[in-house]
Amino acid sequence: MHGTMTRMFLLFDEAGKFHAGRILSEAAASAQVELDSGKRVKVKETSQLMRFERPEPPALMAEARRLSQDIDLDLAWEFMGDEDFGFADLAREYFSSTAAQPATLEQQCAALLRLHEAPHYFRRAGKGRFRRAAADVLQQALAAIERKRLQQLQIDAWAEALASGDCPAQVRQQLYRILFKPDKNAPEYRAVVEASKRAQTAPLVLLTRSGAIDSHYQFHWQRFLFENFPRGTEFPRLQAPAVSLPLPRAEVSACSIDDSSTTEIDDALSLTGLGTGQVRLGIHIAAPGLALTPGDPIDELGRSRMSTVYMPGHKITMLPESVVAAYTLEQGRDCPAVSLYVTLDEATLAISATETRLEQVPIVANLRHDQLDGLVTADWLTQPGADAQSDGLPEAMGHAQLAFLYRLALHLKSLREKVRGKPETFNRPDYSFRLLRDDVAAAPDGSPSGEEQVVISTRARGAPLDLIVAETMILANSSWGQWMADLGVPAIYRSQASLAPGVKVRMGARALPHAGIGVPAYAWSTSPLRRYTDLVNQWQIIACVRHGSMAALAAPFKPKDAALFALISAFEAAHAAYNMHQATMERFWTLRHLQQGGITELEATVIKEGMVRADSLPLVSPVMGADRLARGTRVLVRLGEIDTLTLDVHGTVLRQLGDAEQVADSAVDEEEDGDPAAGPIAIAVEVGDAGASEGVGVGGTDNPQP
Repeated sequence: MHGTMTRMFLLFDEAGKFHAGRILSEAAASAQVELDSGKRVKVKETSQLMRFERPEPPALMAEARRLSQDIDLDLAWEFMGDEDFGFADLAREYFSSTAAQPATLEQQCAALLRLHEAPHYFRRAGKGRFRRAAADVLQQALAAIERKRLQQLQIDAWAEALASGDCPAQVRQQLYRILFKPDKNAPEYRAVVEASKRAQTAPLVLLTRSGAIDSHYQFHWQRFLFENFPRGTEFPRLQAPAVSLPLPRAEVSACSIDDSSTTEIDDALSLTGLGTGQVRLGIHIAAPGLALTPGDPIDELGRSRMSTVYMPGHKITMLPESVVAAYTLEQGRDCPAVSLYVTLDEATLAISATETRLEQVPIVANLRHDQLDGLVTADWLTQPGADAQSDGLPEAMGHAQLAFLYRLALHLKSLREKVRGKPETFNRPDYSFRLLRDDVAAAPDGSPSGEEQVVISTRARGAPLDLIVAETMILANSSWGQWMADLGVPAIYRSQASLAPGVKVRMGARALPHAGIGVPAYAWSTSPLRRYTDLVNQWQIIACVRHGSMAALAAPFKPKDAALFALISAFEAAHAAYNMHQATMERFWTLRHLQQGGITELEATVIKEGMVRADSLPLVSPVMGADRLARGTRVLVRLGEIDTLTLDVHGTVLRQLGDAEQVADSAVDEEEDGDPAAGPIAIAVEVGDAGASEGVGVGGTDNPQP
C-alpha cells in the first residue's frame, strides 16, 4: 500500500532574482523544480535557500513582498552585528519578541527580499548570508542615493517646463552639447529626452518651441565647431621662424591676383621677355616650407586643421594670422618663394624648358580681380594698344602682359580639352556672398550673428583673370607633379581614371592621369598657406630642387611612407567636412536672401527628377511638378515656406519657360556638384538638402579644384 507523498517547495536564487516552486526530483548537487507557470528549471545546490511545505509559493512570495516594505533598514542595520548573518537571523531578530521564538516562513522570506534590495546597507556574503556595511560607506551610499533622488526631481521639473514650452536656463546653457555631443547621463540631456517623450515631439522641434534655439545661424555654426573644433578655433602664441637658407633675389616683378578678401596670398605671376620672341613665365608660390619643418609646433597646427575653412562672411585659417603674414606674398616686399619658370615661344606658345628655383621674389602688386573684372575683359584684352585704359594696373602686369597671359591660358585650356576629349564649359556663374554688418555686431569669435543683410553677386566662370590664374596654377601643379614622379619622390596626387559617370577624383601617393583636368599628373602644390597637402608637396619639391636625383632619399616623406597615406586620409576627411559646412552656410545665406528680399518666385532649371537649380542663385531644391519634366527644362517656380534651421525650401512649378536644353558640365562640376546634406546630430534631427558646393569659397580660388 502506497502512502501519500508530501509536496515540498523550494525557494531559490536565479541570477539575483528569487523564485519558489515545487520540487520534482533531486540529485546529489541539484534539484528539478517546477514553477507556478509550469516552467521547469534545474537548481544547483548553491542556489537553494529554503525548503517548505506550505503555503503555496505564490502566496508566500506575495506576503513576503508586503512584509518586506515594513522592515526599517536603519533599525535593522543598528542591531545586526559586524559578523556574517543569514536572512533567517534578521527575521528572528526583527519580527520575534523572544530569541527562542522563530520567525515565520513569510517573515524569513521578507527579510531575504529586503536585504537583497539594500546592498548599500548590507553587502552579500553568499547563499543567503549578508554582512552590514561600514558606517562611513553607508553614509556615502545614502548621500549618493539622495543626490540621485534630488537630481531626478530636477530632471522631472526641467522636463515639465520644456514640455510646456519654457526652456530652463541650465538646459539652454548646455544646448549645443545636448544636440551635438551629449553626455547621455547628464541631467540636462535626460530632461530633453524625457520632455520629448511626454510631449510626443521631436527634440529639435521641442527645443525650438521652448525658445532654446534662438539663432538658426548659431545652430549650424556651433554644430560645425562641436564636430570639428571641439577645443575652439583660437591658436596658441607661436613665432613664425624666418627662412635661414640664403636665397638669391629674383630679377622679376611679380603680381598676385586674388579676391579682395584673400589674406593668404599663395601665388603670384611674373612675365619677362615680351617682344623678344622667347618669353619666360614665372609662377611664384609662397614658401612656408623653407622655414617650417615636419613635426614642429606650427606644422602640428596645420596638420590638425588640414585646410582653411571658408564660409560666407568668415573663415577659419589653417595657420595663425601671424604665421600667414610672415610668408604671404604681400606687395612691396621680397618674399621667399618656390618659383617655376616656364620658357615659351612667344608666337606658338610651345614650352621649351621649365626650371624650379628657391628665391626671394619682389612682389610689386596684389591685384584684386573683383575690382578689375570690369576692366580686364576678353574684349579689352584683345584690343591692340589698350594700355591707356589700364588704370590701376602696375607696369609689370599691364595690358600687354595680361593679353599674353590670357592668350596662353586659352592655349593651355585647349590642350587640356584635347586630352579630356570634350571642352570645359562654364555656363554657370560663381557666386560670392557679402554680409553687411553696419548695425549688427559680429559674434565674439568674429563669426556672423546670422542677422546680417546678405548680398549675393555673380561672376561668370572663365572670366579672363580667373582663367589666367587657373591655367597657370594647373600648369604648376601638373609640372611639379610629373617632376617629382620622374625623380621617384612621393607626393600627394589627385587623379581621375576617366570621365565616365561615377568615376570619382581620388587622392593617393602615385602620379596617375587626371582625366577631368586632362593632365598626366596633378599634385596640389600652389596653396601651402591654406592647404596642408600643398605644404607637404612643397617640402618634397624643395628636396627635389636641393638634391636632384638624390631627392627621394633626402625628402621628408619617403616612398611608401605610412605617414603620407595617413595624411591623405586625414585631409580627405577634413576637406569633406569643411566643404559640407561651406555648402550648409551658403545655403543658409541663400535662404536668408530669399527671406530678406521677399522672393517668392524663381526661374530655375530641372537638373534631375524632382529637383531644380535656380538660374540666378546657388540654390538646389525639390519642386513639385519637376518630376514630369526632362533634365534641362527651364521652369518658373513658386517657393513654399522657408526653414533656415532644417535648410528646407520646397516649391511648385508654375509653368514651363522653354524646352529642355543640354546641361553642360565641366571638370569642376564633375567633382564638386552634388547635394550634400548635413550629417547626423546626437538627438536625431533631419536636415534638408544643403545644395551644391560652388567652389572653394569666400577668399577666392587659385584654380579649378578637381
